[in-house]
Amino acid sequence: MEASKRKLTVFCGSTHPELTAEVCRHLDIKQGDIEVTTFCDGETNIKINSSVRGADVFIVQPTSTPVNDSLMKLLIIIDAVKRASAHRITAVIPYYGYSRQEKKTAGREPITAKLVANLLTTAGADRVMTVDLHSSAIQGFFDIPVDHLTALPIICDYLKEKNFDSEMVIVSPDAGGVGRARAFAKKMNTTIAIVDKRRPKPNVAEVMNLIGDVKNKIAVLIDDIIDTAGTIAAASKMLSANGAKEIYVATTHAILSGPAYERLDLAPIKEVITTNTINNVLNKKYPKIKVLSIAPLISEVIYRIHNEISVSNLFE
Repeated sequence: MEASKRKLTVFCGSTHPELTAEVCRHLDIKQGDIEVTTFCDGETNIKINSSVRGADVFIVQPTSTPVNDSLMKLLIIIDAVKRASAHRITAVIPYYGYSRQEKKTAGREPITAKLVANLLTTAGADRVMTVDLHSSAIQGFFDIPVDHLTALPIICDYLKEKNFDSEMVIVSPDAGGVGRARAFAKKMNTTIAIVDKRRPKPNVAEVMNLIGDVKNKIAVLIDDIIDTAGTIAAASKMLSANGAKEIYVATTHAILSGPAYERLDLAPIKEVITTNTINNVLNKKYPKIKVLSIAPLISEVIYRIHNEISVSNLFE
């Protein structure tokens, strides 16, 4: 059977129903009928009510908070769909949980991002779609195709509407994000600066110095993930101390756990620009945060995969 003639089915894995519904609206299809319930002891129970025999199935499930619960549900749904004779199963994981555990930094540490890749493949996923991995090397953990999408064009388009022009400077909050900042600056046709910091322990960032000029500039701090906001808050204070006129933050994944909101409140940040890869309801009620939708991009890539059209051409 030709790919375009196969049935296209999109299921919601329960973590982000709003995103799944928006993706289905863009694709002009009805969402797959699935029941995700929990037994009294906490076990997940899945029931697929739509026929998926011979279908091209996409399961939308960011493995965000609660990370372990979200991941386990995704694995069980993949297994259920596989046993129901789906032709191909694509795990659509806008936010890939455990992506920050992608290498060993000391002895006797796990590489959990690789373990998650193994679990997804063993469960029966034929393909994975994700957005802005913490490290692009994670793609190599899989022996199945990985579509690594980026929210960079979406955020760039939003910033271009502000007409900052030559006043803007893109800032990396650490040395590890320089490549991301360079790519962003190239698309925005502007310069970059780097905040050099030392991290004494997890979720604690100590800013050291600034490389580059931000005086009288509109500084845009770019990062893939904001978790407790310690790095971003400290970097924004340094930029303000060095004469930045306004400070914006752009990130794909706004986890915002623990003291994140309080830190952002106290920081000299005008706006935090993010996407809806994570179903963080508080973001919509927080005045400093602008949420951009990733649904049009995901639906376009789903359409291209289903119809065997190049995905890489989308970003060229």
